[in-house]
Amino acid sequence: MTAKKKWSAEVTEHSDAMDLEDHVFESDARKIAASLKRSAEHSHRRKAEPFKSAMSMLNFYINRAGKNLPASRRQVLEDAKDELRAALGREKEG
Repeated sequence: MTAKKKWSAEVTEHSDAMDLEDHVFESDARKIAASLKRSAEHSHRRKAEPFKSAMSMLNFYINRAGKNLPASRRQVLEDAKDELRAALGREKEG
């Protein structure tokens, strides 16, 4: 395992971000958003409000995958952002 992979795993596992359900990023956009919403609302490790914590974790995952993330999977994750906004009553930016 490379240092980068260890670093991102360490952040996901031990940061004050929030506790995630297993395999959260492997389903469809609606399920991803619902899982992130549940995790954000119930986690005792998050520092920010639920919406910011959930969106930050989703962005972290997208950025961590980088160029290795297939376009189809990236689209599912981008759609999950819209689902998350709707689930937590936020307007889409822009």
